[in-house]
Amino acid sequence: MSSLTFVGNATTVLRLGGFTVLTDPNFLHRGQRAYLGYGLSSKRLVDPAFPPSSLPKLDAVLLSHMHGDHFDRVARRELDRGLPVFTTGHAARRLDRWGFSAAEGLKPWETREIERGGERLRVTSVPGAHGPKLASALMPPVMGSVVELERDGRTVLRLYITGDTLCRPWLAEVAERFPGLDAMVIHLGGTRVLGMLLTMDGKQGADLVQLVRPGLTVPVHYEEYGVMKSPLQDFVDEAVVRELPGTLRPIERGKSIEFTHRP
Repeated sequence: MSSLTFVGNATTVLRLGGFTVLTDPNFLHRGQRAYLGYGLSSKRLVDPAFPPSSLPKLDAVLLSHMHGDHFDRVARRELDRGLPVFTTGHAARRLDRWGFSAAEGLKPWETREIERGGERLRVTSVPGAHGPKLASALMPPVMGSVVELERDGRTVLRLYITGDTLCRPWLAEVAERFPGLDAMVIHLGGTRVLGMLLTMDGKQGADLVQLVRPGLTVPVHYEEYGVMKSPLQDFVDEAVVRELPGTLRPIERGKSIEFTHRP
């Protein structure tokens, strides 16, 4: 069995078969500020469900990009620096300077694998766009990920984690390369900085669901920081109006949902 536990923001604990993966570790508390670069910061509005000391034993960390609300100073201080971290080249270089010696930068469509006991966990980096073209020079590179669990050579779960991206037509390639996505963890929030939209709002999130058509959609990354302007309800309303494919499963912080394996 596999599951997702929602810690807060884009931070989740994925238990995928016998593997445990932490995504985008953000453990700042309410009132603390995440630093976004160029002198910009945003105040956290809610607490995470639990601190790093309550995490289970991890096999890897999956980091979509290097921003203070995705890898913060608490994570830098408290996470095991020997853990594999699969991320962008930009973030891997920063992590290496901080002593995270097993951080690996992946290019789009590049893959890393972990094997143990007849199971294989495969992580593939997929493209993302953290804002419009005009913002690309100011924003750190971002990646989404497709995480696949194989058992005895057969795929039993295929999960797409969007990362902080806007919906773009070329993201259809994710579904083309990985048909039959069992689930998608979608980063929403409608983040706006200096007037620019940097993460999907409710409408763009619905566009992406229609584009890649996952069996299950789990929204994260909303209502946590002051720069997030599109609440979860925007996405829920779009899902109802458009009758989006698959199942929508919002989840409370600290709660878990199970993923169904393929027979």
